[in-house]
Amino acid sequence: MKTLLLTGFEPFLEYTVNPTMRIAEKLDGEQIGGYRIISRILPVDFNHSGELIVQWIDELKPDAVVSLGLAAGRYKITSERVALNVKDGDADNEGYQPIDEPISAQGPDAYLSTLPVRKMTQSLLQAGLPAEISNTAGAYLCNNIMYEGLHYAATNKPEMLSGFIHIPADHQLAIEHGKLPSWSHEDLLRGVRICLETMANER
Repeated sequence: MKTLLLTGFEPFLEYTVNPTMRIAEKLDGEQIGGYRIISRILPVDFNHSGELIVQWIDELKPDAVVSLGLAAGRYKITSERVALNVKDGDADNEGYQPIDEPISAQGPDAYLSTLPVRKMTQSLLQAGLPAEISNTAGAYLCNNIMYEGLHYAATNKPEMLSGFIHIPADHQLAIEHGKLPSWSHEDLLRGVRICLETMANER
């Protein structure tokens, strides 16, 4: 049985819940397409989240790493194509706000996802779920984690798949904020499962 490390994030900024946390916790221990899922929840902390995902990869030696992030305001599930070597954006949960900082001083400017992003998007659309490929994961923690996973694979374990999926807000967040597009938790969970099944079938 192969191992898949699935990560979500804790709540952050004005978002009092994070649907990626609920989904990761729900899928922990499941088996999908020959992969056993081990889930972990990352802090929204520039200084420690990257260290943590590298630590977990070292410990678990997964065959694939898939990280989930909340993209409040998006109305589709978006598989990210590229991670940039930069930290920027709003302050994290510890109040730290980097500006144009590199994630890795020795790393390349960017990495492309090694997940089958096109096929995952097609699978979601065929299942009746809005989806598209995204060409920017921003420069906040989601991009940071995506880059760290891909950098680890490139430098230590090139056979390991790695990438990132952004999901919309759930209904609870939309009720709190008033104007966010949202999906039901059940559809978000189904969408992530479809992505993981598609990835597994490509191996």
